[in-house]
Amino acid sequence: MIVTAPPVEMIVLVDDDGREIGTLPKPQVHHGETPLHRAFSAYLFDEEGRLLVTRRAADKATFPGMWTNTVCGHPGPGEDDGAAIARRADFELGLRVADVRPALPGYRYRAVFRGVVENEICPVYVGRFGGTPAPEPTEVGEWEILDWADFRRRQETEGDAWSPWCREQARLIEEAGLHRV
Repeated sequence: MIVTAPPVEMIVLVDDDGREIGTLPKPQVHHGETPLHRAFSAYLFDEEGRLLVTRRAADKATFPGMWTNTVCGHPGPGEDDGAAIARRADFELGLRVADVRPALPGYRYRAVFRGVVENEICPVYVGRFGGTPAPEPTEVGEWEILDWADFRRRQETEGDAWSPWCREQARLIEEAGLHRV
C-alpha cells in the first residue's frame, strides 16, 4: 500500500488593497512577521438561532486552546469564501452549511499570541449549520451551542479565553444587528 502525504494548504498573500500577490505553504505563513493574507471567519447558527462556538485544539500553531467562532480559515487560490467555509466546516466539524452571507465584508485584523502573528484580511460571515458536530481533534478541542446573550456574557467574563478576533467581531456583528440569523 502506498501512502501519500496530504496536500500542503496554500495561503493567498495579498496587498493592503486585498489584491492577490502570491501564495505560500501554510507552514511558512504564521510566525513573528506573518505576511498579510486572505482568511475568513464564520458564525454559524442552529435552527433555533443558537451559535456554535469552538475551542481551538491545544496543539494548533496559532492561538491554541482559545474559544472562538464556529469556523475560520483560509480560502485557497481561486476559491471563494463560501466554498472555503463549507470545506472547513465539513473538515473541522463534519457539518453542512447554508444561508451563508456577509456580515463584516471589510474586516481586517492583526493579533499576536506567544510570538505568532495573525495578519489577515478576513471577511466575516453568518449562516446556518446542519448536522451534529463531530470535531477533527487536530482542529477543535471542544464545542458548545450558546444563545447569543450567553455567548457575549462568556466573552465578558472569560476575556482572554476567547480569540481576540472573535471578541472584536462579535461586538461588531451585534452592533450591526446581524446576530439574529
